[in-house]
Amino acid sequence: MLQVMARDIIKKESSNMTNQPKMYDVFLSFRGEDSRAKFMSHLYSSLQNAGIYAFRDDDEIQRGDQISMSLLRAIGLSRISIIVLSTNYANSRWCMLELERIMEIRRTLGLVVVPVFYEVDPAEVRRQEGQFGKAFKELISTIPVDVSTESNWRRELFDIGSIAGFVLINSRNESADIKNIVECVTRLLDRKELFVAEHPVGVESRVTAATKLLNIQKSEDVLILGIWGMGGMGKTTIAKAIYNQIGSMFEGRSFLLNIREFWQTHTNQVSLQQKVLSDVYKTTTFKIHNIESGKNILKERLSQNTVLLVLDDVSELDQLRALCGSHQWFGPGSRIIITTRDLHLLKSCGVYYRVYRIEEMGESESLELFSWHAFNQSSPIEDFATHSTDVIAYAGGLPLALQVLGSYLSDCEITVWQKVLDKLKCIPHDEVQKKLKVSFDGLKDITEKQIFLDIACFFIGMDRSDVIQILNGCGLFADIGIKVLEERSLVTLDNKNKLRMHDLLRDMGRQIIYEESPFDPEDRSRLWRCDEVVDILSNDKGTRAIKGLALEFPKKTLSLNTMAFEKMNKLRLLKLAGVRLKGDYKNFTTDLRWLYWHGFSETCAPAKFQQGSLVAVILKYSNLKQIWNKSKVLENLKILNLSHSRDLTKTPEFSFLPNLEKLILKDCPSLSKVSHSIGSLHKLLLINLTDCTGLRKLPRNIYKLKSLETLILSGCSMIDKLEEDLEQMESLTTLVADKTAITKVPFSIVKSKRIGYISLCGFKGFSRDVFPSIIWSWMSPSNNVISRVKTSLFISSLGTSKDLLKLRVLCVECGSQLQLNQYVAKFLDVLKATNCYKKEVSAIATASQISDIHATPLIDDSIGHVHISRSKNYLKSLLIQMGTKCPVSTMTKESIFQPADGTWGSFLLPSDNKSNWFTFSCKSCSVSFDVPMKGSFLKSMTLFVVYSSPDKITSEGCQGVLIINYTKATIQTYKSDTLTSFGNEDWQTITSNLEPGNKVEVMVVFGEGFIVEKTTISLLYDELINTKMELCDAVDEEDVIVSESDNVDVPVDNSVTGPAQDENTSEDKHECIMYRKRKRGDMKTL
Repeated sequence: MLQVMARDIIKKESSNMTNQPKMYDVFLSFRGEDSRAKFMSHLYSSLQNAGIYAFRDDDEIQRGDQISMSLLRAIGLSRISIIVLSTNYANSRWCMLELERIMEIRRTLGLVVVPVFYEVDPAEVRRQEGQFGKAFKELISTIPVDVSTESNWRRELFDIGSIAGFVLINSRNESADIKNIVECVTRLLDRKELFVAEHPVGVESRVTAATKLLNIQKSEDVLILGIWGMGGMGKTTIAKAIYNQIGSMFEGRSFLLNIREFWQTHTNQVSLQQKVLSDVYKTTTFKIHNIESGKNILKERLSQNTVLLVLDDVSELDQLRALCGSHQWFGPGSRIIITTRDLHLLKSCGVYYRVYRIEEMGESESLELFSWHAFNQSSPIEDFATHSTDVIAYAGGLPLALQVLGSYLSDCEITVWQKVLDKLKCIPHDEVQKKLKVSFDGLKDITEKQIFLDIACFFIGMDRSDVIQILNGCGLFADIGIKVLEERSLVTLDNKNKLRMHDLLRDMGRQIIYEESPFDPEDRSRLWRCDEVVDILSNDKGTRAIKGLALEFPKKTLSLNTMAFEKMNKLRLLKLAGVRLKGDYKNFTTDLRWLYWHGFSETCAPAKFQQGSLVAVILKYSNLKQIWNKSKVLENLKILNLSHSRDLTKTPEFSFLPNLEKLILKDCPSLSKVSHSIGSLHKLLLINLTDCTGLRKLPRNIYKLKSLETLILSGCSMIDKLEEDLEQMESLTTLVADKTAITKVPFSIVKSKRIGYISLCGFKGFSRDVFPSIIWSWMSPSNNVISRVKTSLFISSLGTSKDLLKLRVLCVECGSQLQLNQYVAKFLDVLKATNCYKKEVSAIATASQISDIHATPLIDDSIGHVHISRSKNYLKSLLIQMGTKCPVSTMTKESIFQPADGTWGSFLLPSDNKSNWFTFSCKSCSVSFDVPMKGSFLKSMTLFVVYSSPDKITSEGCQGVLIINYTKATIQTYKSDTLTSFGNEDWQTITSNLEPGNKVEVMVVFGEGFIVEKTTISLLYDELINTKMELCDAVDEEDVIVSESDNVDVPVDNSVTGPAQDENTSEDKHECIMYRKRKRGDMKTL
C-alpha cells in the first residue's frame, strides 16, 4: 500500500515540479541507525554553517503531516540530494522509496544526486553483494514485494552505485571528508542569484542599457563598467540585476556588497579578498595574511579564469587597488562592475567611456514605484491621486525617496499626508537624509563642503564659471571643488552650463545649515528663509557667524536700514530682490564678494559703499543712470551685469576695472555709447549688449580685445557696421549680431582662426556650415569681392565642384606642397566643369560692357586663318590682360598670325620710357617662371594663348586661369566669367601674392577637345629694371589635349635658370625669354 501511494505521489507531482520554487538546498537521504549519531549530525551542522539549507526528516516534517507524503514532496522541492549509502541503507523500505523517488526526479527533472558510500564499496551497491547486498535481500524477504518493485529497486541501486561520489571506507579524517562534501555541494549549488527589489520598476530598461556597455558577446578584452550616480538612485539594484542576468556566462563570479561601509567598520579588510576567491573557486582553502599578499594571490588566481566581479559602493581608490588592481589581474573576457558615487574613482582606474550614469526616474515610473509601496498596487487610490503627485514632485525621481515615503505614508489617513509633506519641506525624512548625507560626509576637504553648502543655498541655476569666480574670490578653490562635487554627483550641469542640484540634496545641505543652530538662526552661517532673514534684519540681530544671506520679495518692496548689516562683518555673499536700504553704507561689510541686487533703487552706487573685494556685481532691473559718480579701482571685479537698467546712459571707465572678464548690459536702451577705455580690458572674455537699441556704434578700440571670446550685439538695431579690424580679436569664438542694421559681413571674418558660431546678416550656425554661404553671398555680379580661404579648413565645407563654381575667385593658402598639388588638381576639375554649370545659370557680362581702363582686362578670342593640316584644326588665339589696360593695335593682332620660321607666337607690345616688359613663353598651357628681382611696381599681366580645336566644336574654350605660387604655397583661381569683370581689388590680390624671386606657374585651362599650342605671359613694370636677358627652361611637354578623363599634369619644380646655364641647351627645350626694354617708343617683338 505504501509503495502504491508513493508512486501515485511521484506521478501526480512530477508534472508540476518544473516551475515550483525550491524550498531546500539539499535533501539528506540516510539510514538513521547507521549514521545519524556520528557522521550525519556532523554533516548536517557543516551544511548549516556553510549557509546551506538542508532537509532531514526529523527536523523539517511538521507534526500531523503524513510522513510519507511530506518526505517524498520534500525531495522534489530540493536542488540537490545527498544519499548516504551505509551498510543497512537497503534494509529500509523508507530508504528504498526515497531512493526510487530521487532517481525518478533525477531522470525526469535533472535533480543533482551526490552519493556518499559510507563504509560501503560502490561495487557492492551496484551488484547488491556483501553486507550491503545481504541487507537488501533481508528487506525483500521480510516485506511483500512484487517482481516489478524488486526489479525497479535493483535498477536504482545499480544506477546510484554507478554515479561518482564520495567513498568513505575506514576514513581517518572524517572532518576533512565532510568539508570536501560541503565544498562540492557549494560548487554545485552555485548560489549566486541575488535579491534585486520587491518591486523592480524601471530596472529592466536600465539593465539593458548598462549591459550593452559590457559588450559581453563581442569582446575577449577585460572590461570595466562604472555605474555612477547620487545616493539612493538604485546603483546597487541595477548591479544585482545585471549580476543575476549574465553571471552564468562566466567561470566564476563574486558580488561584494557595500564595500564603503565594510571598509569603515571592519579592520579585517583582507576578508574581502578572501571572499572573492571563495566565491569564484567555491573553496575556503586560500589563506591571505595581509592586503599586499592578497593582491598577488588575486592576480595569480583570477588571471586563469573568466570572472564576473561586482564591487558595490566603492568610495576610495585603495579599495579598488586591493580588489581589482588592473586589467592584468583577470582572465580574457572577464568583466568588472563598479558602483560608486565618485566619478573620479572610475577615471582613476581607466574607466572613461564605459560609465553608465543612473538618471532620475520619470514621472510615470516614479508614480508606479511609489504606488506599489504606498498602496500595494501599480497606481494610486483615487482619493490619494493629487497628494501622490505632490510626493512624486518632492522625491524628484529618486527611487530611495519614493520607497521610503511610500512605505511611511502607506498606513496614514489622507489628512496626515499634507502635514507630512509640509514637514518634509522643512525637515527631510531621516532615512533619506542619512543616505544622501553619506556623499557629503565623504568630502575630505572643508572647502568642498563649504562650496556645496553655498551652492545649495544661493547658486543653483547660476552659470558654473561665474560661481567659480565668486567662490575663488572667497578663497575656496572652486575650480577643483566644483569638479569634485560633479564627480560625486552632488551637483550637475545642464546644457547651458548652469549648476543644478537635486531638490533632496539641496534640502539635505540646508538641513546641515539648520542643524548648526536650530533655534537661533542668527548663529547659522547661511540664511535663506524669508521670515528668519526679515526678523534678523528688522531687529538688528546680525552676527559674525553669517557668511551668506538671501532675501527676496518679488512682488513688493521692503525697506530696511543699512545698520542691520553692521555686525555681519564676515558677510561675503548677499542676494537681495525687492529690498530698499536706507542709511549710511560706511559701516557695511568690506568682505563682500558677490552682490546680487534685483531692482536696485538708486541712480548711482553709494560713494561710501566699500566695494574693493567685490568679484561679481549683478544689479539687474536697477534705476542706475551710471554705476559710479566717481570711478574707483576695483581690481577684484570679474563680472559686471547691469542688464535691464533702462535708464543707464554711461558705461563705467573701464581702466579702473583691469581684471573684468564679463560685461553684460542687456536691454539698456538709454545707453548710447560705450567708453573707448574698453580697449584696455586685456582679460575680457564676454561682451553682451543685447537690445541696447540706443547704441549707434562700437568704439574702435573694442577690436583690440585679443582675449574676447564672445561678442553679442543682438537687437542693437542702430549698429550698422562691423569693422574689418574684427580679425584682430584673436580669441573670438562666438559672434551674435542678428537684428541689427548691419548689412555686410566683414571680409576678415573668414580669416578668423577660432570663430565657431556666427549669427549675422541672416547667417546663423557653426562657422563650418555658415562660411560657404557667406562666401557665396559675396559672389553676386554686383559685388567685386574675392573669396580668401586660409588653409584647407573650409575647402571641404565648400562642397561639390558645382558649389565651387559659384565663387568668382578663390584664393587658397596651403599647408604643404602635397596639399598644394591636391588643390590644383581639384580646381582644374572644377574649371573644366564650367561648361556644364553655365547651362544652369544666367548669362554674364561680356568684355564689351567694361570701360574702366584701370580695372578691365582685355580678352579677345579671334579665329585665325592658318590651317593645321595634320589634324584639320583651326588655329585660334586668346589675349587676356589683367591690371592696367594696354590696348593692342590691329597691327599687333594681325602680326600674331604671321608665322616666322615656321612657328607662331610672335607679337608686338607697346613700350615707353617708363615701362619695362618681361615675357615668358612655353609650348603648353602653362608657363613657369621666377618673378623678376626687386625693381618697381607691377602694372599689368598679359596672357597670349595660341590654340586649336576641331571643326564645329560646340564647347567653349578658355575656362579660367590658375596662378600657382610654389614659394608661398598659394593658388589663385579665376573663372573666365571673372576675367571679363576683373576689378582693381582682383588685381591687387594678384600683385600682393607675387614677390621677387617667387617661383610661379600661370596655367590657362581649356575645355574638352582643345589643343594649346603656345602660351606667353608678359609682365609690365612701371620703371626700367636693369636686368640682363635671362633664359628660362620650361618643362618639356607635348601638346596638351584636354578631355573629360584626362587631368592636366601640374609641374612641381619648373626652375628659372640664370646666365650661367649651359649654352648648349637642346633646341627641343622650350625657351622662355625675359626681354628688357629697348628705346623709347619701340615695339618689342617676341
